[in-house]
Amino acid sequence: MKSDCVVIIPMYNERENAAAIIDAVMALEHGFDVLVIDDNSPDGTAAIVKEKMQQYPGRVLLTERTGKLGLGTAYIAGFKRALDEGYDYIFEMDADFSHNPADLERLRAACADDGADVAVGSRYVTGVNVVNWPMGRVLMSYYASKYVRIVTGLPVHDTTAGFVCYRRRVLEAFDLDNIKFKGYAFQIEMKFTARELGFRIVEVPIIFVNRVLGTSKMNSSIFGEAVFGVIRLKWNSLFGRKKQRGA
Repeated sequence: MKSDCVVIIPMYNERENAAAIIDAVMALEHGFDVLVIDDNSPDGTAAIVKEKMQQYPGRVLLTERTGKLGLGTAYIAGFKRALDEGYDYIFEMDADFSHNPADLERLRAACADDGADVAVGSRYVTGVNVVNWPMGRVLMSYYASKYVRIVTGLPVHDTTAGFVCYRRRVLEAFDLDNIKFKGYAFQIEMKFTARELGFRIVEVPIIFVNRVLGTSKMNSSIFGEAVFGVIRLKWNSLFGRKKQRGA
């Protein structure tokens, strides 16, 4: 039976994690479908996902793209397909178990039961809940989120979080083709735009664990986009960028 929830998981060279993360989501009590966006991984990630499609017919979906086109564009492609497929709750999650799949249930409850429009799995709403990151990276991420809050006024402690549940109506209100950023600034832009459109955002505390298998996709250019992109976001909101469709 088709679920009302779909978890979008972008993958690039995630053969060590692909099968296990799909199995973990499939095992959850509520029932979540999975949509993998694979950017032509040379390590055979897509082939593993196709095996899981056979194991879980109708519950595992795959969109294959021609190359590595950026995290933001992967999620945009996923959002569009999820809307076309009729899902009511649409999630973002990493493939590497840095996000605990069991927390999907809590994010869904925040929207389905408690009335939020966007639920953010937050590393920083109750302090700093990050395991096995180098201290330098923890500080960079934590203070980047504080910087974003100061510049934008966004009342979210973990502005770059990539573990999120959106109600369908939120993504329907976006002009998805007008989302500009590709890296971590994409996550900021999504939350900023949701707030600009009047949607209610809540944070659900999670523990974030650094990946054990595979290679991180983080680099300095992605971080730089987040740091400087927020200034453009705030500028555009104040000085005449045409607002997207209202909620």
